[in-house]
Amino acid sequence: MTTNLEASFHLSQLARPLLIHASIAGGGSIINVSSIGGSIAFAGSTVYAITKGAVNQLTRNLATEWAPNKIRVNGVAPGFVTTDMIKDVDSEYMKQENSKTPLGRSGKPVEIASAVSFLCMPAASYITGQTICIDGGQTISS
Repeated sequence: MTTNLEASFHLSQLARPLLIHASIAGGGSIINVSSIGGSIAFAGSTVYAITKGAVNQLTRNLATEWAPNKIRVNGVAPGFVTTDMIKDVDSEYMKQENSKTPLGRSGKPVEIASAVSFLCMPAASYITGQTICIDGGQTISS
């Protein structure tokens, strides 16, 4: 709860005054990091799923409450992403995870970073309260 939910909540609260100031120049943006685990069920991940589902709801609520201050709040929900944390995972597990994804592969960190970057850009200035799944289609096939 502390890492996945409370950190997002408290950091948002700390950033709000700065973002209100930024709203004079057109607004600010918060991007929460969630997970597809907040939207679909995985056996053995109940607490994790609860925290990520709560991050999704935090995103929607803050977007609604802070919109009058031109603060946009969105989230990204990665699926299985190849990071250093999974570098020691055996190839059979990787095949199993990739088979759950319509695109047939795991994500890359740059793909998540690109979505975060986009959500911060003026081109995304009409997007708020959304959590974008970046999962190779896994959530649509579950």
